Amino acid sequence: MELDNQTFQTEFLLLGLSEPGPWQAVLFPVCFCIYLAGLVGNLLLVFLVITDSHLDTPMYFFLGNFSFLEICFTSVTVPRLLANTLASMKAISLPGCLLQVYFLHSMGCTECFLLAIMAFDRYLAIHRPLHYSTVMTRRLCVTLAATTWIACLLYSSLHSVILSQLSFCRRSQEIHHYFCDIPALLQAACSDVSLGKSVLHVAGTVVVVCPFAWTLLSYVLILAAILHIRSAQGRAKAFSTCTSHLTMVLLFYGTVSIAYVRPQRSCCSEMDRLVSLLYTIVTPTLNPVVYSLRNKEVKGALKSLLSRADRS
Repeated sequence: MELDNQTFQTEFLLLGLSEPGPWQAVLFPVCFCIYLAGLVGNLLLVFLVITDSHLDTPMYFFLGNFSFLEICFTSVTVPRLLANTLASMKAISLPGCLLQVYFLHSMGCTECFLLAIMAFDRYLAIHRPLHYSTVMTRRLCVTLAATTWIACLLYSSLHSVILSQLSFCRRSQEIHHYFCDIPALLQAACSDVSLGKSVLHVAGTVVVVCPFAWTLLSYVLILAAILHIRSAQGRAKAFSTCTSHLTMVLLFYGTVSIAYVRPQRSCCSEMDRLVSLLYTIVTPTLNPVVYSLRNKEVKGALKSLLSRADRS
């Protein structure tokens, strides 16, 4: 009972991205501006998908889901990072830490599967254009998106259950990171973590590798279908619809695989924190930029919105 009370009263000190020094003065405005840019950009994409009838297609339905997900994903970690940058005390309670891990990994899981669904959607649109509208119905799109969100929320419960069983021998634990994550909690625990570490590593690898394999297969089939298109203009048009999504796939999976799939020699190194910064802040901010710069429909919807605003 004494150990349980001690564990429950444990708090963690999130030491942030860097040691105290001149970088701290630069850290807050830079992270705040990147976060705000991503928030505004993704909110704008969600608004365009909801309000513009030209974007009422399966591809943009999933893009709207993806942009909303990016808002949630960054909001799990960045507000705490900004608050801790200004605060002298950087403590977070154990329940708060577990809650952050829960939402972080449920959002990450959802992103993996949404990227896979979006790749399959592009495959159907290019390889089966005549059957696309009958297969990718609104009902199927809603079902796929809802199933992904719910399943990943349930999957993340596995992390919470395993991590909640850990014992921490000190009431105050330092974490050399700007958010709570599984490797840091496992390293801070004083109980046996071998089984939990193995289960979480296998589960995390499956959640990353399986959707990535599906995404990779979809793009192999997409490439094969594009090569069978006779006209150069048709090939260019088909490929342009996929480049934005492929860019986001490479950015997201590249950073996540470095953070979670590679063997962990040490937790919370400078490399870990830098990689985490990329997939929790930078990549979600690039999402609206990547999708709008090469997308005529999104640019057209944005111009239409601006023209309506000018007339009013």
